[in-house]
Amino acid sequence: MIATEAVPVSERTLETNVLNLLVVEDERAVRECCREVARSLGFSAQTAESRDEAYRALNAASIDVVLLDLRLPGNNGLDVLREIKRRRPETVVIVMTGFATVQSAVQAMKLGAYDYITKPFNFDELRLELERVTAHLKLTAENRLLREQLKSKQGFGQLVGHSPEMEKLYRIIAKAAHSGHPVLILGESGTGKELVARSIHYAGPYKDKPFIPVDCGALVPTLIESELFGYVKGAFTGALRPKDGLLATAEGGTIFLDEVGELPIDLQAKLLRAIQEKEVRPVGGTRAVPINVRILAATNRDLDAAVSQGTFRRDLYFRLNVLTLRIPPLRERKQDIPLLIGTLLDRINGTGEGLKHTLSDDALRLMLEYDWPGNVRELENCIQRACTICSLPTLQVADLPTQLRNFKQEGAAAELVPDSTIITPLDQLERQAILHAIEVLSGDKLEAARRLGIGKTTLYRKLKEYGAAG
Repeated sequence: MIATEAVPVSERTLETNVLNLLVVEDERAVRECCREVARSLGFSAQTAESRDEAYRALNAASIDVVLLDLRLPGNNGLDVLREIKRRRPETVVIVMTGFATVQSAVQAMKLGAYDYITKPFNFDELRLELERVTAHLKLTAENRLLREQLKSKQGFGQLVGHSPEMEKLYRIIAKAAHSGHPVLILGESGTGKELVARSIHYAGPYKDKPFIPVDCGALVPTLIESELFGYVKGAFTGALRPKDGLLATAEGGTIFLDEVGELPIDLQAKLLRAIQEKEVRPVGGTRAVPINVRILAATNRDLDAAVSQGTFRRDLYFRLNVLTLRIPPLRERKQDIPLLIGTLLDRINGTGEGLKHTLSDDALRLMLEYDWPGNVRELENCIQRACTICSLPTLQVADLPTQLRNFKQEGAAAELVPDSTIITPLDQLERQAILHAIEVLSGDKLEAARRLGIGKTTLYRKLKEYGAAG
């Protein structure tokens, strides 16, 4: 019998230090001895007396450590070691044998064994070995956590904002992160749908597995099909070798289907079948490939309307819409704009290139009035462009893109119209014209002077006065 005491990996944390151990040994006395030593050190231990029982245990739960006897009845222990590392590359395997040779030790290590101990061994020897493994696994987990925090600001680190709308979004993300159900992320272009998807992935139990984004709106239909489902050799011209699809490659992880509303109707049917059956059929293939992947999808389209119009399958919509997240547009959370600007400026200033920029009060006031139809992506582009063209520490209104400078708020709606009631001093108009020409012409001062109808000496003098002569 195989014990069923292993704690699922999704319930284990770095703080609890609960590790699952499997003893694969045909001699009962040795098997029980190993299990008791492991339990005394805090492991959750189970046993298997044959290869087949070991494989079933590996399929049933996440195993951190395997004590493997190389002399199993009817089986080559090295073959079992090879299969364990194929199924669970991260699992630590300690090989045990009473027939130790240098050759078998070297071969076991080449196949991925962590260490090699010989029988008979005493309790202290085994205890020391397992203590070393525990320290190794803890250090590995801490390093992985640190890398993820540095790379992706684990959790919601890349999502910026303290408005009530964002706080509500964070709460829903936290719940969605620990659910295996599909999530549909709705939001206008530029609101950060992929950032939300990444936050869901990295805040939950899937964080150690792949996160694979697929832009369904950027690929032609035939390419989307082969990318998602894979293909067999000879499936089409140029298919010289088989290729696994992304749904299979992301085993145990997350597929993020960005702009899922752009999928052609025939691919929608194939995706629905893959989600329902948990398997895919590669292009040109006759055999299905099992998959284990979480689906996150996003769109800026009105899928309810698309369903009514027959351009999006109703059954797929319900499959993807188990959980729904709506990202508020920037115009609905304007109180977050100063924080977003500060974060963007910190990022740009932190590169160590050029001046350390700040934003003037007038520029901030205008940015708070503007409705940002391109959302956070437009805001980021605006700040980057202003920092690029401005040679002074403080970003002024004149350094902002044209659509902001010409913006006028009329009631609750925003329009891009010239404001004829404002009289702008000539020197300011001249400065705006010169800096705008330099920006449009990518810094070509000679061409800017020619188009402005002034001499190059005059242009250089003016730029020096503006502090933009670099």
